[in-house]
Amino acid sequence: MQQIFNYIFKNSHKLLFLLLLGISLFLTIQSHSFHRSKVISSANFLTGGVYAQLNRVNEYFHLKVQNEELAKENARLKKLLFNSADSTATFEIDSIKGVPRTDIMVAKVIHNSYNVHENYLTLNKGQADGLETDMGVINSSGIVGIVDKTSKKYATVLSVLNIKSRINAKIKKSNHFGSLVWNGKSTGFVQLIDVPRLAAVRKGDTVVTGGQSVIFPENINIGTIHKIYTDNQTNYYTLDIKLFNDMTSLGHVYILKSADRKEVQELEKTTTGE
Repeated sequence: MQQIFNYIFKNSHKLLFLLLLGISLFLTIQSHSFHRSKVISSANFLTGGVYAQLNRVNEYFHLKVQNEELAKENARLKKLLFNSADSTATFEIDSIKGVPRTDIMVAKVIHNSYNVHENYLTLNKGQADGLETDMGVINSSGIVGIVDKTSKKYATVLSVLNIKSRINAKIKKSNHFGSLVWNGKSTGFVQLIDVPRLAAVRKGDTVVTGGQSVIFPENINIGTIHKIYTDNQTNYYTLDIKLFNDMTSLGHVYILKSADRKEVQELEKTTTGE
């Protein structure tokens, strides 16, 4: 304490000068609007810069949460799209079961293989989240695959880049159907086989899901026709389809749950005698 008093006495002239300078500046700022506006502008500039930097840091640490929220919002929008022909109308509710015809869940790909003939994805959602086998998996660009197996917290997906994959698809412009398969060669291309020769096909035409199954709704994007192969021994085309999706880089995906899937599958089993 004695040292503080000694410092004050020793520097009393300097401290008095600073005090008087501060009072004079305060009175000048208070009595002149120009000076006051300049001080306020300078203070706002400094605090604004600090807040901007803090906001950038805060946004960086919240990117994961924001991405998840965006994925959920996209899922809600896709639900409206799949359940209503009119995008301005609310999605239809099954009056018997009280659930949407097509419900959508969000998951994240935590493992992705694409360099072998039988490729699978692993999702961070499972039975506890409502995932079941034979559910369709898509993202904002198009189809991804079909849920193959599930555990309590995780699920594996049969990728479209799997030689065992077989999905109903059609040429959007002409509605001619075929089966979407993969020949095990390129990660950017799949093949549409069994397309009848009478179909008008052109390079660049869009290929979408056919809707002749309960796994995928109709008209989900797949890709565009890249090459057309003609087999002279059959009446069918084989088409090389360039995928809209980059299957080597997948993040959040959407799992499609059809309210009528099990009912239709059970009915088809009794019809075919399986």
